[in-house]
Amino acid sequence: MSHPEIVLFGIRNCDTCKKARAWLDTRGVSYQFHDFREDGLERSILEDLEHAVGWEHLLNRRSTTWRELSDEDRAHLTRDKALQLMLQFPTLIKRPVLKVGNNMFSGFSPALYEKAL
Repeated sequence: MSHPEIVLFGIRNCDTCKKARAWLDTRGVSYQFHDFREDGLERSILEDLEHAVGWEHLLNRRSTTWRELSDEDRAHLTRDKALQLMLQFPTLIKRPVLKVGNNMFSGFSPALYEKAL
């Protein structure tokens, strides 16, 4: 029986991504790590993520990047505007995003990962 492909999206030096990677590693879970900074972020991937979890949940409004945006950028958010900002600044994405087959989960929670895997 084949296992679904597992991809962890994030940023290498993000503390939460490190926790998620350590959790997966200690359980011997085979996965691919996709670093938004090193590997880039294609619109199709972002749209898949947004479709799975919703742009409101995917957009990290507590990030340093969010706080550094202009008032104009943060105002009157729509799905399209939020996706454009996340494409321009991938650090606005709530990390990590775990993709297990066709399912995606944003953020790290051991209970969520147990259930997903």
